[in-house]
Amino acid sequence: MLDNFKNYIQKHSDITDEQFLEISHYLKSKSIKKGDFVLRQGEICSSSFFVSKGLLRSYTIDEQGKEHIIQFAPEDWMIVDRSSFFFNEPSELFIDAVEDTELVMLNEDFITLASNISTVYRAFNHKALHSHIRHLQKRVNLLLGATAEQRYLDFIKLYPELTLRLPQWMIASYLGLTPESLSRVRKELARRNFKPH
Repeated sequence: MLDNFKNYIQKHSDITDEQFLEISHYLKSKSIKKGDFVLRQGEICSSSFFVSKGLLRSYTIDEQGKEHIIQFAPEDWMIVDRSSFFFNEPSELFIDAVEDTELVMLNEDFITLASNISTVYRAFNHKALHSHIRHLQKRVNLLLGATAEQRYLDFIKLYPELTLRLPQWMIASYLGLTPESLSRVRKELARRNFKPH
């Protein structure tokens, strides 16, 4: 698990094997089963989660008990409740495993030390934050004004490998659609010979 994360870090920084070994004791590896939680609403999120293998999702539950999926995190993706992690606020999110998952947990000390060791990593982390904000902004715009088809096509672009790994109701929840609406969109795209891959 740590090897995958080490490869990921070294791909985006100039951190050497020795430097990684020095700071790796701030990391924890964990294997969790499908359906297990890494974060529940109301808890403080003390780690950022890197998915080595498997699939995580973050979501909220409204007063009617309906889930609203915010993000998916397949292999080589990070997922975190930023408000809770950086501002020590109780989490508004649940994060759980959609599949059996192997993950690496990064605490704030690791991120600070890696940023101090490597200006390349610091710049990468900074860019990743802005990329996350950009995706969220685009997502809000899509949910407010885009057609169901536009939302689904954007989902495929962002998560090309997930259409076959996720149940339809989860994709619908992420898109702010009913499963029936999503089914209609997929049928219409199939009729026009659209291939998601």
